[in-house]
Amino acid sequence: MARGCLCCLKYMMFTFNLIFWLCGCGLLGVGIWLSVSQGSFATFSPSFPSLSAANMVIAIGTIVMVTGFLGCLGAIKENKCLLLSFFIVLLIILLAELILITLFFLYSDKVSENAKQDLKDGLALYNTDNNLGLRNAWNIIQAEWKCCGVIAYTDWHEALKEKIVPDRCCQEHYQNCGHNATNMFWNRGCFEKVEEWLDDNKHLLGTIGMVILVVQLLGMAFSMTLFHHIHRMGKKYDA
Repeated sequence: MARGCLCCLKYMMFTFNLIFWLCGCGLLGVGIWLSVSQGSFATFSPSFPSLSAANMVIAIGTIVMVTGFLGCLGAIKENKCLLLSFFIVLLIILLAELILITLFFLYSDKVSENAKQDLKDGLALYNTDNNLGLRNAWNIIQAEWKCCGVIAYTDWHEALKEKIVPDRCCQEHYQNCGHNATNMFWNRGCFEKVEEWLDDNKHLLGTIGMVILVVQLLGMAFSMTLFHHIHRMGKKYDA
């Protein structure tokens, strides 16, 4: 009976982590594809030039894939060391998430102000030769979200030291339209548009966060239950 429960739990955890591992492989593949095909689409922040969408997806995919691999191998081999490692990795990730979320809410105003200033500093690099990624990023976000600058289109005047804006700020887009001060530009800043989008989708984001939390807790519960079940049966395994 005990052996039957162990087998059931083992294959449940193996299946759970196999799905987890496949998701990590998918994210890693998407990140590599973004890095190769959209290599010129980088980051808005001059302080964190490596914090691009592609690099973030690659990092998350790698962590998920390695964690899923530990869980799969630990379950199928009934290896207590691997199961404990899987539990510790998930616990560290969970604690890091909780700390980051807590700090974000405690210092949200300061984070917001620093983010705005960092984005404004990045505007000055828009026309420089070695910042094609930043230029493409601003062009895409302003065209898609119908916004201009960080707070308003006048941010570009301060950053570029001229009364011009990128062409993607124009409500009627054509070449060099941003050089004509009489043109109509998008009058809302991109930071405000992002905040508005986050507020409109807070329930969806909260649901996604809860699903991730439940998945992590289930993984931790499965690994510890299987760990103790193997330990009670007195099985010895090499580390």
